[in-house]
Amino acid sequence: MSTHAKRERLLLADLLEAAGPDAPTLCDGWTTRDLAAHVVVRERRPDAAAGVLLGPLRDRLERVQAEFAAKPYEELVQLVRSGPPRMSPFSIKQVDEGANTVEFYVHAEDVRRAQPDWTPREIDPVFANALWARLEKTARLVGRRSPGGLVVRRPNGQTAVAHRGTPVVTVTGEPGELTLFLYGRQGAARVELDGDEGAVTAVLKARLGV
Repeated sequence: MSTHAKRERLLLADLLEAAGPDAPTLCDGWTTRDLAAHVVVRERRPDAAAGVLLGPLRDRLERVQAEFAAKPYEELVQLVRSGPPRMSPFSIKQVDEGANTVEFYVHAEDVRRAQPDWTPREIDPVFANALWARLEKTARLVGRRSPGGLVVRRPNGQTAVAHRGTPVVTVTGEPGELTLFLYGRQGAARVELDGDEGAVTAVLKARLGV
């Protein structure tokens, strides 16, 4: 049975392939080639990927990522599409689903929404609920740098607290849009914000995400 992560991986690979190596993305300063290299390093070189969270390893991460980015683009996209090697923890279905569903969804939108002619993607209810379930678990982690209180809300009324504090900003939208917002793509997310004008502006500028 196909998983959400597997489906999003294939979609991301298709989008990378269609966009070509030099297209912009929502990741500041990254082209599609850079984004593809990031995905491959994350799955295939854990010794370097740790630099995302560990400052002392940042130089190693950048060096290894540059090495992968130098590969032929078609090869790089195929590495994204084919997934991690068999010995990687990411090759385990449960790990892949837990670690990559949101990762690949966000990066697919990084490619799609950086294009001038992008249109909203229709997300089926099952996947929307899966994104919301993950958002409930990670909201406080990815919202920890909010300058004030931050609450996310689905149109059906379900809410999650991303950060405690005042004044409070409430962000309302579908789970996919809320995911993009909390993962630092505030400007590209189609949401409604309610709160003090200054607080809203501060949240829009905040460095949200992992």
